[in-house]
Amino acid sequence: MDRTDPTVLDELERRRRGTGLPRLLGVVSLTLGVGGLLAPRTVARLTGVDDSPHAAGVIPAVAARELGQAAGLLAGRRPAGWTWTRVAGDAVDLTLLGRALADRRGERRRRVAVTTAVTAGIAAVDLLAALRAGRARRARERLILMEVGVTVNRPASEAYRFWRDLENLPRFMAHLESVRAEDLRNSHWTARGPAGRHISWDAEIVEDRPNELISWRSLPGARVPNAGRVRFVPAPGDRGTEVRVELGYAPPAGRLGRAVAKLFGEEPEQQVRDDLRRFKQVLETGEVVRSDASPEGVSLHQQLRQRPAQPLPAGLRG
Repeated sequence: MDRTDPTVLDELERRRRGTGLPRLLGVVSLTLGVGGLLAPRTVARLTGVDDSPHAAGVIPAVAARELGQAAGLLAGRRPAGWTWTRVAGDAVDLTLLGRALADRRGERRRRVAVTTAVTAGIAAVDLLAALRAGRARRARERLILMEVGVTVNRPASEAYRFWRDLENLPRFMAHLESVRAEDLRNSHWTARGPAGRHISWDAEIVEDRPNELISWRSLPGARVPNAGRVRFVPAPGDRGTEVRVELGYAPPAGRLGRAVAKLFGEEPEQQVRDDLRRFKQVLETGEVVRSDASPEGVSLHQQLRQRPAQPLPAGLRG
């Protein structure tokens, strides 16, 4: 899909902590850049290099670099790339300060030493931000987002009440084996994977508006970070309720990621559409509608293993 929901995406990005720190560093770059351009002599004195003939040219150049980085970081585009430019800039600054430190004595040497220590601390933060932003970018590349809906011939209050009891979800969600509500906010989810594998995670309700909306997200430690939201909107013409689901998840890389892809199916959006169709059936009829003969049993997992009936070959017909 080319549609994205900022709320769902924000939940996943907040889990990865990939946006707040780069933006903060953008403010730091802006402050340093403005200070270096407007008051280069003051900066030279405070940093202990006011006796250098090169300070008048180097400080404005560093300030211009900081302003460029500030523009990129505050714009919020490619934070990983911009934070790495800060790391590279820090390396250059530390090299220059190391040379300045070797040539200074007395009070100026103390100022250069303090500036070097501060710059080294900023460099460590920049490196941490770059690594986090890189992980966030890789997660965003794996991110799968979808938005689907169904109209249910039941009032919004009834649809909300059924969904809000999270332990009902495995009754119509094919990939779920169980959901255990720990309290009104927290729950433990277990999904059924290929070859008998299971994937479990803890989740929390982050927004709950009775008869209108439920939002949830996985807690830190989930191997498959995910977030979702379901809205219950009265359908026009008293035709029941429009149930609209927005879901996002980030399968991990490697073997587990391939297992998760199989778990959700090759078409994740179609998987959710099928789940909603079963939700409609359960709510309207009390069960997932199947043919009269159910040789695989009556549970959802067993019924999903059934295949549509096929006509007998002509030679075997009575």
